[in-house]
Amino acid sequence: MASSLLALAVISTGLYAGFLLIFQTGIMPALAKLSDDQFVPAMRRINEEVPRAVFMVVFLAIIVFPVAALVVPAEGRSAAQTWLLVAGVVCASLNHLITITGNIPLNNALASSGSSPDSAVRAAFEAKWNRFHTVRTGLSLASFVLIVWGSLV
Repeated sequence: MASSLLALAVISTGLYAGFLLIFQTGIMPALAKLSDDQFVPAMRRINEEVPRAVFMVVFLAIIVFPVAALVVPAEGRSAAQTWLLVAGVVCASLNHLITITGNIPLNNALASSGSSPDSAVRAAFEAKWNRFHTVRTGLSLASFVLIVWGSLV
């Protein structure tokens, strides 16, 4: 059971890290090239579409599966493996904290900006959102690497 949970932890953290990395390296740079009146509605639409069922399952799984892999007894688990998994969970948890306290409030402000000029809306949103996103992408990649490493030692 523990090895199955560990495999699910690797898969879920890898999927999530890949999703954030694609946003970091492809989607946001592409959106940055749009005019203000194109960027704001595009980002609003993305924020409406992303938090659907599949995303939410993976978002929760990056905490649930690594924690489950830790609490289910595993024969022969080393102290190094335990600490690598704990560090992976810490990184995933910090990623969630940044998402919940940083990116989501900015997404909500963008959604409720109404008739404000798109240039002002974008100025209040884009740079802050990208900073939070860069940090959470790094944390999710670190979580993935730590959990993979923990599965190999």
